[in-house]
Amino acid sequence: MNTPPDLSPPDVAPPELSAPADLLTVDVHAQLLAGDEAAWHRFISEYEGRIYGYLYRLEGNSEDALDLTQEVFYRAWRSIRTFRPGERALPWLYQVARNTQIESHRRKQHARFSLEEAREDIGFEVPSDARSPVQAAESEQAQDRVQRALMQLAPEYREAVVLRFVEDLTYDEIARIQGVATGTAKSRVFRAKEQLADLLADVSDVH
Repeated sequence: MNTPPDLSPPDVAPPELSAPADLLTVDVHAQLLAGDEAAWHRFISEYEGRIYGYLYRLEGNSEDALDLTQEVFYRAWRSIRTFRPGERALPWLYQVARNTQIESHRRKQHARFSLEEAREDIGFEVPSDARSPVQAAESEQAQDRVQRALMQLAPEYREAVVLRFVEDLTYDEIARIQGVATGTAKSRVFRAKEQLADLLADVSDVH
């Protein structure tokens, strides 16, 4: 009697998943913790545009967003020891940015961060050429309309939809940043998406 052929699938190693682009390695964290100037310049250059864009969408004002961005990286420098190496940098920075913005509003005035103070404290200058990465529309006029529509949303909805569709964070990450349950984060994104769809009916679709 002939032995039937082995039809079981061959052993194939699962594909390796690439690490997130913003994963902060132990080595880089050690450099930042030690105050390495070149490492901090690279870190700020890598993420300042994302943080500025996030704050711009929340504030609706480029000057205020830039001031807050500078303060965020100053606070990041002061609190880098609280970051756990091997995790993503952006969710941590968004949390720092959110806290900075909330405290700014509680003081009823936007924090004015001194670059001279940054040079004195840190030993190097915080770059101030961050640009707004507004991506939702093609024309400047449409971009302005998108921003105006965002400013009509409730703050928690505006933040949630920006974190999800602009900054590409997961619902779990959004929930941690906002201090709510994952289901609440999903609900906020859904409601924000519905409202934006109505406000931007003739602009690019909200996916």
